[in-house]
Amino acid sequence: MSTASSTESSSTESGTSSRPLAGEDEAVEPGRGGFAALVDRFAPALGAYAVVKATGLTVFMLLLSHTGDYLKKDPGRGGGAQPWDVLGTWDGVWYQRIAEFGYDPQLIRLEGYPLATYYENSAAFFPLYPWLMNLVGAVTGLGPYGSGIVVSVLASFFAAAGIFAIAERLGGFRAGVIAAVVWGLFPGSGVEWAVYSDSLFVALSAWACYCVMTRRWLTAGLLALVAGLNRPTAAALIAAVSIAALVALIRRTDGIARPLTAMLITPWGLLWYVAWVGYRMDDWGGYFKLQRGAWNRYFDWGASTFRSALDVITGHWTFWQSNPAPDLIAIALLMALPGLLVLLLRTRPPLVLVVYTALTVFTALSSNQIFGNISRYLLPAFPLFIGLAIALRRLRLSTLVGLFAMPVIAAGWYAGYALFELGIP
Repeated sequence: MSTASSTESSSTESGTSSRPLAGEDEAVEPGRGGFAALVDRFAPALGAYAVVKATGLTVFMLLLSHTGDYLKKDPGRGGGAQPWDVLGTWDGVWYQRIAEFGYDPQLIRLEGYPLATYYENSAAFFPLYPWLMNLVGAVTGLGPYGSGIVVSVLASFFAAAGIFAIAERLGGFRAGVIAAVVWGLFPGSGVEWAVYSDSLFVALSAWACYCVMTRRWLTAGLLALVAGLNRPTAAALIAAVSIAALVALIRRTDGIARPLTAMLITPWGLLWYVAWVGYRMDDWGGYFKLQRGAWNRYFDWGASTFRSALDVITGHWTFWQSNPAPDLIAIALLMALPGLLVLLLRTRPPLVLVVYTALTVFTALSSNQIFGNISRYLLPAFPLFIGLAIALRRLRLSTLVGLFAMPVIAAGWYAGYALFELGIP
């Protein structure tokens, strides 16, 4: 990581930032270096993020205890013996099974259903997160649930630090802190401290983009490669890093070897896992058949998003996975999305952020998914929060506290309870 006073720069076209980093609010005490300098730089943002997350989680647990609905639900579907067990349900169950039992990729057709329909299979979930769960479990003795929570919480702080570093580079220290806070209370942020792989993916993505901005091409390429082992949506990050590296290569801003190497290594994590699943299933298109036939997830150019949005707007919840509260939150996000994009583009962000954000948003809206989960699918589009943070940075601290006070509290409902109990995250 470079300090806030770094003077590295490059053109926006090559995916790096030419904007000066230092400002009067970013000064570091002379003589302080190493770990102390990192604490000085990141502690305010991570502290604010921790307060936001702890407040939201407390409200979430209070709501669960108040209703007691989790006691009436299946342990894998929003239920459990204790309120906090809910954080390991839905996708969390699959990650725990993988961590404990591994994979068994296969296509098994459902009886009485069309031939293209298959049983759900754990191979749809990428391996990096359960690998880390196993590592933490081996070191700490925790079970899959506890290990998953530890990995997610630690990764969430790395993600918040990466978002802060990028926003600080583009808009100064205060913008960085605000961006980390906004990421912590975004409508999909309930999965950040749950047995989900989202925090890990955002941590890898944010630092990969930061490394591109600071011209650390080899590190950026390696982070993109590793992200490809975490989620299929890493394709957006892989493309962003590769395109930025290609532009730098064409312009010769950083020589040939480093950008070229970064561009060549980025896709291999994603390609390896998809190929491995295909090999194990004796069907090279097996992964995509599982996604479509078992999980009903496939690219449809946004047809399902449009159809679901129209149903919600007109009050016709006809889809079997419709969930009124999360669906309305998704509509609110779709309404806010153009404004967030405008705010981001006004900052003249580097190419890597533009490509990554555009492809992440496009993927989230162009696939057949659970409509109410748009808030979660947009969680990796963290540059959207940076534009907003830069727009808010000139407000007084007291004004910012007043502005965020209610969303921080309400996040326990809309980012936690609405997803895990009223919907399916």
